[in-house]
Amino acid sequence: DTATPAVSAALHDGERVIAEAFAVDARRHGELLAPMIANVLADAGVAREDLTAVAVGVGPGPYTGLRVGVVTARVLGSVLGLPVYGVCSLDVIAAAARGRPEGSSPQAGTVPPGRGFLVATDARRKEVYWARYDVAGRRIEGPQVGPASAIAGAADLDVAGAGGQLYPEAFGAVIAPAYPDARTLCGLVVLRSQAELLPPEPLYLRRPDAREPGPPKRVTPV
Repeated sequence: DTATPAVSAALHDGERVIAEAFAVDARRHGELLAPMIANVLADAGVAREDLTAVAVGVGPGPYTGLRVGVVTARVLGSVLGLPVYGVCSLDVIAAAARGRPEGSSPQAGTVPPGRGFLVATDARRKEVYWARYDVAGRRIEGPQVGPASAIAGAADLDVAGAGGQLYPEAFGAVIAPAYPDARTLCGLVVLRSQAELLPPEPLYLRRPDAREPGPPKRVTPV
């Protein structure tokens, strides 16, 4: 997952996570991810050819960072002939906050029992990517992008994700985790019943800042 400033990779053997790596560095997604995947495989004593599937967080997230993870996952799947499963990165944070799947994160299970909650991550431009979840951790609204102050009822709900840390005045209690992690992502895809599996296409929600240049302007000779 590279949908936020965090970059993470993990390897799941069908029963548990056997190797993982995690780093927070918003400007080095492209530099960190490939070596991180190689290190995770090496730590587990596994070759790429031993993989049976690839999972990737599809955002929402900023264009440049998000596409690093999605493109890497799709290339791995294509080269190795493997299925590639996408999961909304906000759902990954929500699952860790709810403590699903078991052992998903060192800070899992931070949502008080019997309460709905929000997940919000930094969308820049003084906005957040956000989604609303019911007491069972099912997404019931979103993902959307907008100012934290414009989310209806946000002040009465706990919030996971770094967006809550950036705009604590807009939400109820700020809870962990701040970022999605590949450990939880793998577990969700293995269990399947606990997350909506999506195509490996990025959820941008807004157009990238970069634009293709238009035709050159006509210059009138003087």
